[in-house]
Amino acid sequence: MRLAVNPNRMELTKLRRRLNVAERGHKLLKDKQDGLIQKYVDLVKQNKKMREDIEKDLVYALKNFLMARAVMSSEALEESIMFPKMEVDIDIKYKSIMSVVIPKIEISKQKVSEGGEIPYSFISTSAELDSAISILNNLLPRLLELAEVEKTVKLLSIEIEKTRRRVNALEYIMIPQLEETIKFISMKLDENERGNITRLMKVKEMANQNTI
Repeated sequence: MRLAVNPNRMELTKLRRRLNVAERGHKLLKDKQDGLIQKYVDLVKQNKKMREDIEKDLVYALKNFLMARAVMSSEALEESIMFPKMEVDIDIKYKSIMSVVIPKIEISKQKVSEGGEIPYSFISTSAELDSAISILNNLLPRLLELAEVEKTVKLLSIEIEKTRRRVNALEYIMIPQLEETIKFISMKLDENERGNITRLMKVKEMANQNTI
């Protein structure tokens, strides 16, 4: 389906200019889409690996916690983990990946009191509880990193879909319309030019006959 424009040389020049811009825009968007898809695939693989590793550690920490619960009294266990020794500040910044703004989560730990990260004395607790607490302390930064990666994957998927729609609109609608309209106007102009030449030849022929 061609555009509704007047078939003249001015419109033809404008349409050729628009076609050139559309083709360059299509190439840039296609390159962007390819880059986004590659980054998306890499992050999906990274996300899968991180999630599997974290789930393994969580299962191991849970087993240790259950073992500690079995060998310790409920009162001793609750007292041991009731008062945390660390507080976590989360700072969310932003960065750009191919014009997609994504969160960058940074954390900082601050000690509430002296004595290290373990919120209890080792004398009254089991080794299993120590192991579970240690694993969970180390998991926090990784969990936040996993959240950052998963959010990035979601944002990239949204941008890929937007870019895909734009690429398709240019490739299957706008560029074909411009090409068809340019072809139509060029044919009209050629037809008019041939008509003008024919009329000129007839006028010249009539002028020569009158001269004779």
